Amino acid sequence: MTIWKPRVTVAAVIERAGKYLLVEEEPEPGAGLFINQPAGHLDPGESIIQGVIRETLEETAYTLVPDYVLGIYQWHSQRVNATYLRFAFVGHVTCHDPGRILDTGIVRADWFDVDEINRQSERHRSPLVMQCIRDHQAGIRYPLSLLTHYES
Repeated sequence: MTIWKPRVTVAAVIERAGKYLLVEEEPEPGAGLFINQPAGHLDPGESIIQGVIRETLEETAYTLVPDYVLGIYQWHSQRVNATYLRFAFVGHVTCHDPGRILDTGIVRADWFDVDEINRQSERHRSPLVMQCIRDHQAGIRYPLSLLTHYES
């Protein structure tokens, strides 16, 4: 029997003054530059909320305070033949460390308005980039208490 396992990821949807914090990244050498929310894989032993805080800091040098769960999304990437289970959060950032070295593959983090994001749709890392923004604009919010983390 084959055991199927999706890749669990976390993502932060952060809006300030009508602009969204996104990263420009090259996931693999030669793959080209994509744009995405600050996002990444959940590490062993960390909670989903700890993961989104860590990934946001590593990819943007901003400290995230999660406010809500935006949604849980499942997507299959034909490019890498993998299924992703994304836990997306709405949050706000507090401090920024402009001297911090960003994660490998991250070219830069910057603020983009929705028109700029739409114009670059061919560069979206996945269809979840725009879906999360649409859901955020629609006011979708779930309490953080939706998630429970048990220590072993």
